[in-house]
Amino acid sequence: MAGMGSPARRIKPATIEDLLAIPEEERRHEIIDGELVQKAMTNAVHGASLLGLGSVIREEYGRGRRSRGPGGWWLVADADIAFAADQIYRPDLAGWRRERMPTLPKEWPIRIRPDWVCEVLSPTNRSNDRVRKYRNYHRFEVPHYWILDPMDETLTVFRWTEPGYLVALIAERGERVHAEPFEAVELDINELFGDAEDDEPTEG
Repeated sequence: MAGMGSPARRIKPATIEDLLAIPEEERRHEIIDGELVQKAMTNAVHGASLLGLGSVIREEYGRGRRSRGPGGWWLVADADIAFAADQIYRPDLAGWRRERMPTLPKEWPIRIRPDWVCEVLSPTNRSNDRVRKYRNYHRFEVPHYWILDPMDETLTVFRWTEPGYLVALIAERGERVHAEPFEAVELDINELFGDAEDDEPTEG
């Protein structure tokens, strides 16, 4: 009929086959709401934040049962996790309680919902991590979601509740905090962004 436009063309949702079609050495992609999205390239600040946070948590929670720390977690960086056929994510850090997942799965991607996820923001992925993935992490009932923002130099900790994520903690430079679900660890927010303040020298 004159004056009417043609129907909008439907874009076929991306699938796991689209991920597998990317050479493994170049495969830093996710499927978000059926869209194939390349993860942001990491810079030095992003990498330092990720390494700092991961190492301090692993020290207490990633060990075996004989550790003096609480242990009890599997902690993995850049694990591909399938929440649904059209939602396959690669969070910067993810953790599973060993009581739910006694051993690390050998399958790819992992299909067990994590108990904790942390995303480190970059200028190009902010909307994905703060909006699209945020909504879906809640939809799939991820109990704890952390957002580490090197640009604002803040850590935001979200706790799952049925109506929506509850902000359990917001911390900034100069603070030391204990953040759920890893309360046994004291996090120096300065250190997460690469430059913990040195102790002041004592007078001799």
